[in-house]
Amino acid sequence: MPRPIWTGAISFGLVTIPIKVLPATENHTISFRQIHLEDGGRIRYRKVCELDGKQLTDDEITRGFEYAKDTLVAVTDKDLDDMPLPTAKAIEIVAFVPAGSIDPVRIGASYYLEGDGQVAAKPYKLLRQALERSAKVAVAKFALRGRERLGLLRVKQDTLVLHSMHWPDEIRSPESLAPAPVELTDEEVDGALALMDTMSEEHMPELTDRYREALEDVIAAKAEGREPPAAEGDEKQAGEVVDLMAALNASVAAAREQRGEDGDATVHEMPGPKKTSGGKSTAKKSAGKKTASAKASAGKSTAKKGATKKTAAKTAARRPRRAS
Repeated sequence: MPRPIWTGAISFGLVTIPIKVLPATENHTISFRQIHLEDGGRIRYRKVCELDGKQLTDDEITRGFEYAKDTLVAVTDKDLDDMPLPTAKAIEIVAFVPAGSIDPVRIGASYYLEGDGQVAAKPYKLLRQALERSAKVAVAKFALRGRERLGLLRVKQDTLVLHSMHWPDEIRSPESLAPAPVELTDEEVDGALALMDTMSEEHMPELTDRYREALEDVIAAKAEGREPPAAEGDEKQAGEVVDLMAALNASVAAAREQRGEDGDATVHEMPGPKKTSGGKSTAKKSAGKKTASAKASAGKSTAKKGATKKTAAKTAARRPRRAS
């Protein structure tokens, strides 16, 4: 387990829990260096003061804020530690809310909270069990790395976890990103639901970073003077227009084949909502339209069935399992 990055306490009401904050995740991204293409020489960056031209060490450097043009104000770690904030040395719980009320887009880095000493054991367990029984999460404020942050406390196994969160004004609106209005048939929506049902799992599957694995193979091959491994499969051209129902049927067939399931993979219409007493006439009209639509498309479905199965088999054979 890595070293603690912050030591303080959790406070809610008059209860205080001494804790240590440790990173909950680790980065496995492959890092690159910049080199001279001609001779492979390493490209380095040096921190040089623009006034005296002296190269500096990290101990000689502090942060500065540009208060006005050409006016920099130095702000040291001590300045930040001495700020009169209640969250400077405490994770202050401000509310308990249902877990489902938190928008996942607001959640950032994750940290484990370790009880600091025997005095923390009882209040730590108290908060953990209270969160578990209530099925709620705690919203908190804390100061870390030079700024006050919003946080979310929850339980993972027997450990309290702290997630940093974005403030509301840091979330961009997605309003302008929605695609232009399009028409979807009930059959297409039912096909998507059938595909989702085929791909459903009881728990999050164990996945691996295939890009990193492939990159490691490329680096190893080049280091040993070998040709990097060739790419597998054919990539579909971006923007290619496809028959949506054919794609759904082929996807269901491929998903079932990967699971080792047998049976007809053609998408069928799923049961609709239950009828209400006040909507009998509307339901009958809707059923009539669906029946007519089903009859009209029956010939097309039969004609496409053979081609669809062939497409599904080819797709399943060449498509690698997604690992993202």
